[in-house]
Amino acid sequence: MVNANGTTGINFILLGLFNHTQIHLFLFAMVLMIFITSLMGNTLMIILIHVDPQLHMPMYFLLSQLSFMDMMLVSTIVPKMAANYLMDTRSISPTGCGVQIFLLLTLGGSECFLLMAMSYDCYVAICHPLCYPILMSQKLCLLMTSGSWLLGGIDGLMQAGATLSFPYCHSWEINHFFCEAPSLVRLACADTTIFEFFMYVCCIQMLLIPLSLVLASYSLILAAVLRMRSAGARKKAFKTCSSHLVVVGLFYGTIMFIYMRPKSNDSEDHDKVVSVFYTIFTPVLNPLIYTVRNKEVKGALRRWLEKYFMSSCH
Repeated sequence: MVNANGTTGINFILLGLFNHTQIHLFLFAMVLMIFITSLMGNTLMIILIHVDPQLHMPMYFLLSQLSFMDMMLVSTIVPKMAANYLMDTRSISPTGCGVQIFLLLTLGGSECFLLMAMSYDCYVAICHPLCYPILMSQKLCLLMTSGSWLLGGIDGLMQAGATLSFPYCHSWEINHFFCEAPSLVRLACADTTIFEFFMYVCCIQMLLIPLSLVLASYSLILAAVLRMRSAGARKKAFKTCSSHLVVVGLFYGTIMFIYMRPKSNDSEDHDKVVSVFYTIFTPVLNPLIYTVRNKEVKGALRRWLEKYFMSSCH
């Protein structure tokens, strides 16, 4: 095959998300701004949770892990997309493609289980506040976090290896702005039925099972909140969990749209647009949602800024 620069090679060709037009140049600049904002917001969240003793709780440790996953997710996708656009090239090596698929699936799968752990934390905090130190101990928090990373890594390794094992003898052009397993499966010139079944099984394990447990947790939370006599307590409980539900809805919804239909040839352009939400928009929304709607995080930010400016004045 021929690369974008005219030389012969075996690289994949990413057709990309933007063309070199005025409107697409503006959209590209917006994506870069969102990328930078995401890195800054998630980095700030991790720093605040690390330096403020009042945030040294399981809830915020899980939130710091979510911020770290989001930072890695956007860093896996946007820099390569930006480099290809600015250098007017579209090629990506099979190794680079495999690394993207592995990291994307690892981070996506890990975040699915981490959001499930965060819903359990919210359930314990609201429904069993007196037993919170026991039911949400530091050891259990570390086990849930480690398990999230481990399960995500296993899923990423298996699916990335299986995807790149297929022969691609007709077209090496990927109608996407990054390497995503369903997009590559469409190009394979071999029977992918077994792999598609395997992918659906992984989707059930990595998406539907955690989502079911998340919904079960929030059903119990809703029942407990409705039994509260104090209107102020109900309002505080709803405010605590509503931000998490927004994150869950955006993340699970967009990923299920992509990975529950791996062979949908009629929706490649739609897939690219939907992929933008969980790879670029959701990572920048998470720190904004949790900061704006969380009194403790806003207090930690205020204390950190006051300490920083006081030290700089002296």
